[in-house]
Amino acid sequence: MTKKAGTGDIYADFLATKERRIAAAGVEVEPDDLHPTLYEFQRDGTAWALRTGRAALFWDCGLGKTFAQVEWARHSADKSLIVAPLSVARQTVREAEKIDCEVRYVRDGLDADGPGVWITNYEMIEQFDPAQFGAVVLDESSILKSVDGKTRTKLIQMFATVPRRLACTATPAPNDVAELTNHAAFLGVMSRAEMLASYFVNDERDWRLKGHAIGPMFRWMAGWAQAIRRPSDLGYSDDGYELPELSIISQAVDVDLTPDNQLFATDLGGIGGRVAVRRQTMAARIERAAELAADDEQWVVWCGLNDEARGCAEDIEGAVNVEGSWAPDDKAHALEAFQDGAIRVLVTKPSIAGFGMNFQNAHKMAFVGLSDSYESYYQAIRRCWRFGQTELVEAHVVVSELERGIVENVRRKEREAARMIDSLVAHMRPELVAA
Repeated sequence: MTKKAGTGDIYADFLATKERRIAAAGVEVEPDDLHPTLYEFQRDGTAWALRTGRAALFWDCGLGKTFAQVEWARHSADKSLIVAPLSVARQTVREAEKIDCEVRYVRDGLDADGPGVWITNYEMIEQFDPAQFGAVVLDESSILKSVDGKTRTKLIQMFATVPRRLACTATPAPNDVAELTNHAAFLGVMSRAEMLASYFVNDERDWRLKGHAIGPMFRWMAGWAQAIRRPSDLGYSDDGYELPELSIISQAVDVDLTPDNQLFATDLGGIGGRVAVRRQTMAARIERAAELAADDEQWVVWCGLNDEARGCAEDIEGAVNVEGSWAPDDKAHALEAFQDGAIRVLVTKPSIAGFGMNFQNAHKMAFVGLSDSYESYYQAIRRCWRFGQTELVEAHVVVSELERGIVENVRRKEREAARMIDSLVAHMRPELVAA
């Protein structure tokens, strides 16, 4: 008797048509022709991205995304542009020198005169004509989620005609797998609306993957994205890529505080309540952070409020508070001074130095309070806890007892993100190894 095809079989056949849409739009460069400093997995991954032409590298922190994107930009076109967060651009220029590539930083497209690899900040893209460039890289491309919808749409539309595009981030979908649609749209492999319609369902609260779509979607993504947490995810040796231990230490401070309109301190009362509690517990949290950073080692002290940062800088010996109001060059000089050991304690916000910076020179940090953003928390920790770090990394989370719920919420998001990346790697590895 002939078996009747079920709904799942029909849907799988439909999705199979999506999986064959990705066509190579790049250039053929042999891995051995890339800079010899790169590890084998970095050369092979970069050669794959060059061949694909419009690709994403979802490599975890410290796996060499900067080297990969610089080599990709150098070989993809006569004139390429890298767009990076404000704090990262000058670091990229320094890193590029290690692989004998001159990357020039500019704030205005008129100054990007002639061939080569140019780099600017996201805040400056209005000053650039994309028609000048044959290739573009979005560094820390998870910014496609972080920026407002208008800016995200502009980024996608602005570079839609650039022949070759690369997106690089360690957190492609930090809180929601549906955010992967932003990368597909930027690369031009599928529109956000089409990807949502093909693989997701809206349950009136949020978008979630359709049950039959999990495997097909990740197999389809294998045509344009490469996700790895460590070299062995792709069958390479992990020699030199073993992470040291990470110790997350709760530092709960005691405060005599009851939120407004509550007989007992049971919750924070929404966004307004959270801000009020954060301000009312500020002095105790600053005091604890100052006690922690009183040794003679380098620290990163992450703050969310300007007053928190200023208080920490005043109370911690050797601390420098890098503020958002500083000129870009002044921020860059201070971050470089911290990397070089000239500043003992860096006080700043994750929004300023939490993305892309390499702070393996330090192995102690303190969060003076915590927001609900898992990505901000994860990226901040990975500034120090990354491949190349040799010491145990301590991350002290300083909150009041009333704010413990925020910590638990972030840890829940952390578990969800880890499951998503595990699934992404598991479904993509066979295709990537064969690519």
